[in-house]
Amino acid sequence: MKKFFESLANVWKIDELRNRIVFTLGLLLVYRFGAHVTLPGIDATQLDGLTGQTKNGIGSILDMFTGGAFSKASILALGIMPYISASIVVQLMGIAIPYLQKLQKDGESGRKKLNQITRWLTIAITLVQGPGYIYNLRQTLPATAFNAEFFSFYFLFISVAILVTGTIFAMWLGEKITDKGIGNGISLLIMVGILARMPQAFAQEFTSTITNNNGGPMLLVIEIIVWLLVIIACVLLVMAVRKIPVQYARRTVSGEFEQDANGANRQFIPLKLNASGVMPIIFAQAIMFIPAALAKLSQSDISQSIAAEFSNVFGFWYCLVFALLIIIFTYFYTAITVPTNKMADDLKRSSGFIPGIRPGVETSDYLDKIMSLITFPGSLFLALIAVFPALVHNAGVQQQWAMFFGGTSLIIMVGVAIDTIQQINSYILNRHYDSLMKSGKNRKAVA
Repeated sequence: MKKFFESLANVWKIDELRNRIVFTLGLLLVYRFGAHVTLPGIDATQLDGLTGQTKNGIGSILDMFTGGAFSKASILALGIMPYISASIVVQLMGIAIPYLQKLQKDGESGRKKLNQITRWLTIAITLVQGPGYIYNLRQTLPATAFNAEFFSFYFLFISVAILVTGTIFAMWLGEKITDKGIGNGISLLIMVGILARMPQAFAQEFTSTITNNNGGPMLLVIEIIVWLLVIIACVLLVMAVRKIPVQYARRTVSGEFEQDANGANRQFIPLKLNASGVMPIIFAQAIMFIPAALAKLSQSDISQSIAAEFSNVFGFWYCLVFALLIIIFTYFYTAITVPTNKMADDLKRSSGFIPGIRPGVETSDYLDKIMSLITFPGSLFLALIAVFPALVHNAGVQQQWAMFFGGTSLIIMVGVAIDTIQQINSYILNRHYDSLMKSGKNRKAVA
């Protein structure tokens, strides 16, 4: 523990890293403050109906992603989810539209254009979701909750404009955190919203098991142990890699290649078991909002049945479709983020090769095969953790606390935490300090 605090002290000694951390915490604080600012014209004391709507089903997911802003009718009620949806659409369109494919290959300039397209699409999606959210308020809240005439065009226009501005502001905060802060800004905004719900969820479970004598202290201890084991499983999933041995021939002064006494300069290509990180969960969760929303447009019995099934996040069909989408998106996102062709070309240009595999196309095919093999168990494990809250909830755990036994919330928190620690770790290593992931004495700076 002493070495851990020494490592934290070392983090604070690096001026650039300290400024980035303070900047990140400051913007996250602004985001949390905005989540508690209610839309103009709505009485914040009469939101009980909206709060009750977000305690169960898919509403609880929306409220969790927005850090409670959805149930507070906040100016940030839509949160960062429209941006996530826009990113999904742009990436899916990149498969079929040649122009987007060209932008993906154009490096930094192409990335900037794709980001601009994503921003405009975010505005378009928010303009569609905004009126839907206001209509949901009308259906849920009593008429006395509105201080202004709800049916007036002025109220609708102002409310939608504020919701769009709130989403754009949240997107801007995320991008600024990524550029000038520490960690991935968009993911951090989602994580801080999830963490904001944890104390209340644990308090409800504590009250249920201890105060109401629904299982007693031993059951609560068992739940905490299972929760910690799931966290460890998530960490192992995020950190697991398959090492592909690589050999590099040494170039002599004359320009010829030779091998050393051990056969060559040996290194490894680390291929992650879950190369897509938390994105398949976020993508799948965004898609899962669609069936229930579309089914509610019809009043037929079949549509109402579909809406009920896909509104219950702990139901069988919801979990089944959710798990299948995670597996599909894991393969999809891995395919677009792990360019095996480029890896093979870079390896060939650096005079490296995989033992027993010819450089070039055969190396690319080999790496692609390995990625497919390790992505399959990785996607299954990811899907299992994603639906694990449904299992513990059916075993008697309170719904709010069960959401942290895996699922979207825990995987996002673990993935974002590890990614942020790794970025901090890189700063520490650059300044010749020991990392947070390892123990040891401070290294002296090289003169």
